[in-house]
Amino acid sequence: MTLWVDTDFGFDDLWALLLLRAHNVTIAGVSLVAGNAVLGQVQANAAAAVAHFGFDLRVSLGADRPLARRLETATRILGPNGMQSVGRYLPPAPLGDMSDAQDALFAWLDGQGPHEMLALGPLTNIAMLYADHPEKAARISRITWMGGARGRGNHTPHAEFNALVDPEALAQLLDTRAPLRVVDLDACRRVFFGPDELPTLADPVLTDLLHGYLEIGLSRGRASMAIYDPLAALALVAPDVLGFEACFMQVELSEGETLGQTTLAFTKEPNIEIAKVLDA
Repeated sequence: MTLWVDTDFGFDDLWALLLLRAHNVTIAGVSLVAGNAVLGQVQANAAAAVAHFGFDLRVSLGADRPLARRLETATRILGPNGMQSVGRYLPPAPLGDMSDAQDALFAWLDGQGPHEMLALGPLTNIAMLYADHPEKAARISRITWMGGARGRGNHTPHAEFNALVDPEALAQLLDTRAPLRVVDLDACRRVFFGPDELPTLADPVLTDLLHGYLEIGLSRGRASMAIYDPLAALALVAPDVLGFEACFMQVELSEGETLGQTTLAFTKEPNIEIAKVLDA
């Protein structure tokens, strides 16, 4: 499998990339988008991860803000670098030269397909591609996105973070009926791990980052932490794990407490496929 990954490069994004590598997925390119942190920090996270884990990745810089509103990051939860840790962090690495994400996407889409994407952050980069170059975007066969929620949100009571950061981008892709396959919070919240499931890892940095990710859940009084972006990656490498069903999704764009809320309807003409919620 050859895949393009669009990411705001927090820890669970890194976990998803490690999972893809473990399953021998060829990553054609990675585009960065502001979300978990500001774009400069996302870039620093990506450079550090490439250096530390020896990824062979072509990384490009995308949007530093949503389409139509101010950027809201997750740094109040994840810390200033967008990756929580109980100790060690990824060692800083030179940023290097990163191409423009739209140029990199053009080059990829001009090549031989199929062209499949995994989106792990706000959908700004992809929405810009569909708006400005629909003929290029039409070559994308499928976009698997971790985002949205049919129930309770995670950044506000009503909204999932990736949908909340750039709801206009999501709305645009829904309206154009881009080939979205959505792994939402409700699916992710059926797959979780707690202290008893923590593996023994040889890499102390990865150990501290994984413990830091778990601590997000524990600090809120939970016994475990849901697994988000890696589940979306798993849907690609192990398609039998999650089933999908067609439905209609819409997202709330009005300012207020429900901004970014996604709702589903199974009686309207479908515009996405949504992951089925696994039995607990």
